[in-house]
Amino acid sequence: MITWNNFEWFALSAIVLWASGAAFALFSRERSRWAILLTSLGIAVFAVFIAGFWISLQRPPLRTMGETRLWYSFFMGVSGLLTYIRWKYPWILCFSTVVGAVFALVNILKPEIHDQSLMPALQSPWFIPHVTIYMFSYSVLGCAFILSCMGLFKHRSNYLEAADKLVYTGLAFLTVGMLTGAIWAKAAWGHYWSWDPKETWAAVTWTGYLLYVHLRLFRSASARTLYWILIVSFLSLQMCWYGVNYLPAARQSVHLYSRS
Repeated sequence: MITWNNFEWFALSAIVLWASGAAFALFSRERSRWAILLTSLGIAVFAVFIAGFWISLQRPPLRTMGETRLWYSFFMGVSGLLTYIRWKYPWILCFSTVVGAVFALVNILKPEIHDQSLMPALQSPWFIPHVTIYMFSYSVLGCAFILSCMGLFKHRSNYLEAADKLVYTGLAFLTVGMLTGAIWAKAAWGHYWSWDPKETWAAVTWTGYLLYVHLRLFRSASARTLYWILIVSFLSLQMCWYGVNYLPAARQSVHLYSRS
């Protein structure tokens, strides 16, 4: 039976595979098959744990912050690999490995063990698609954030082409996540939107990325400005995901189940 007690072995194995893949990518001038293979194996190790943990819990592991961090580490590996395959940036796997490893290590130190039960609000067919779509969008936008930081650091605008594709994809999934969340909220609480603190930050995040798309498509804005918009938008995304839980207003939030 796979439980949190087994997680460190899966996580450390995946991190070693990801780090090995990142090393092959970093020291290879061309797209490395070994980097792709090793990173894929690390993703597969994470997938095996998630599947086994799901079976052990007899519910989707999406209830707590620790469980969503698990999915974020998994999708960060996927997004980093897809970005590497598409644009061949040798350093992207290093950053995606670091981000995925940090979230995995936090889960090793603070696994947030909970029982198998789900409160009534989570017993919805929208539960799984809403959370997994969000986690995937967060990972894709995380890669866009990495590109933005590199663009600012190297004072180069050529990262914008890749950032565009990532933002369009991430924003599309983010929008679908918000729509499924609204439908879920209507069924669970009787209203689509209530400007709950988490919902408010979701709107702020969505608006930030929409501003980037607008400026990119219809206005002339400097690469530096666009990079900063992506960085600030990603920081607001982190606020939406877990930072809002530490605000005093969050005590009245209907999303308290994410901390229970």
